[in-house]
Amino acid sequence: MMHMTFYWSTEVTLLIDAWKTTSWTSYSLTLLACLIVPAFYQYLEGLRVRLKIASSAGKAASSDPNETPLLRAKLAGAGGKFSVVKLAGAVIFAVNSAIGYLLMLAVMSYNGGVFVAIVLGLAIGYLFFRGGDEDVSVAVDNPCACA
Repeated sequence: MMHMTFYWSTEVTLLIDAWKTTSWTSYSLTLLACLIVPAFYQYLEGLRVRLKIASSAGKAASSDPNETPLLRAKLAGAGGKFSVVKLAGAVIFAVNSAIGYLLMLAVMSYNGGVFVAIVLGLAIGYLFFRGGDEDVSVAVDNPCACA
């Protein structure tokens, strides 16, 4: 039976039927996973933002085609519409979106411990990977924690 309100129990089914906790040990390991995965989510999001900052800084620095190094011009492509940096950003965005939706579904298990672990993991990941000296001049296109 699916819970429709928050509950506090060591017995939880998370994401798939095979991921069931029945003891304190399995519940603790589940909460540890629910702490690590959101921190990794924040790491990837920080990586994507830094990639976007580096890409926009590279465009500003390479406005003169005579001063563009050969390798940078080769990676940027002819029109700059499809580049390795954009492809990497898209892949990171896709993986991060999948992780975000899985985290949302895990929270929808309505287990209080899982909810707290995910929120703490997001906060810890933000503190270590995104809370530093980011360039705030670059607008982040999607500040949502789940996308």
